[in-house]
Amino acid sequence: MRKILILIASCFAFATSSALARPLTVLISIDGFRADYLGRGVTPTMSAMAAGGASAAMRPSFPSKTFPNHYALITGLRPDRNGIVDNNMEDPAIPGVSFRMSNHDAVVDRRWWDQGEPLWVTAEKAGIRSATMFWPGSEAAVHGVRPSLWLPFDQSKSAESRVDQVLAWADLPSEQRPQFITLYFDDVDTMGHTYGPESAEVNAAATRVDAAIGRLEAGLKARNLEANIVVVADHGMAAVSEDRELFIEDHVPAGTFRTLATGAFMTLVPLPGQEAVVDKALVGSHDHLTCWRRGQFPARFHYGQNPRVAPIFCLPQTGWTVYSRARKPNYLEKGTHGFDPAAPEMAAVFVASGPAFKAGVRLATFDNVDVYPLVARLAGIVAQPSDGSLAPVRPALKPKGR
Repeated sequence: MRKILILIASCFAFATSSALARPLTVLISIDGFRADYLGRGVTPTMSAMAAGGASAAMRPSFPSKTFPNHYALITGLRPDRNGIVDNNMEDPAIPGVSFRMSNHDAVVDRRWWDQGEPLWVTAEKAGIRSATMFWPGSEAAVHGVRPSLWLPFDQSKSAESRVDQVLAWADLPSEQRPQFITLYFDDVDTMGHTYGPESAEVNAAATRVDAAIGRLEAGLKARNLEANIVVVADHGMAAVSEDRELFIEDHVPAGTFRTLATGAFMTLVPLPGQEAVVDKALVGSHDHLTCWRRGQFPARFHYGQNPRVAPIFCLPQTGWTVYSRARKPNYLEKGTHGFDPAAPEMAAVFVASGPAFKAGVRLATFDNVDVYPLVARLAGIVAQPSDGSLAPVRPALKPKGR
């Protein structure tokens, strides 16, 4: 038994020392940063990173919402397999609970997250320390494991202070310093919803976040710490307006259903005894709207087999929104997301730079689950089986040993 314990300790120490010999790996998410924002001339830091490294547009996973795509990025599993099938969902195995971003008790309940294994969990199991600065899922003990360092989400925390916290973690003694770090910014998404993707406010938010990334780069350089930095977004943003609103009661009688999500798509649960009525009224194509039963989505969405997917899912044409008259919000967004991932407006940014990357590589558009094997490789973490592939991003990598 003593020999086994010594062997385990030796393996753990080897993994730790190997990790410390690598550059830091920092995965940054800018929520709602559409791929074409990078070409607006308002993000000098990211533009320089792209020139000195790699850039691309990414296809989000379906549905193009925040929690499903952040979990797809960090697990390499599409939402139908990682279990986070929407920002708003129900699970027959967790009766009486609605998962919503605003439901803190659900957000920290590992049962919602355990269908996937985020990269920080795999890292911690291998003896590689990780830290998460506001990444969806990091507040739950997924598979019973938390990052070595993490903080509960606080939207009021500025971009600068988020970076300063990451730099404080980088200041820890080498044996305590995390080798894999995630960092999350939400300002661009907020401005996109409020003012629309073409607004001056979105450009200003992009500039603020870009400056924060520059602050991180400068801070790491001042500490003589090499880092591979990968910047992604979970989805893009499309303009919406009141003259492109749809109401589900124009197709199905009120009082026959309840809704879970509305806006860029609608998820519905027929009320008991009304299943046939709702199904007949909705499933199929309508003006600017298509509805599917669970399990009967187009194959390209890779979606609809998980029991958490709502019985009926209605997707508008990009730029249109769908509401129930009983649940229309009392405020008007000028931008939103959740539309078909193939729509250009939903494309998400990808920029990567550091010692592992060649300079000036523009990659073809790839699926966001392909980020997972890339980041795992950079951090020296053995990736779990996933839906992602290293092949689309391999042209951006220097050969090993260089």
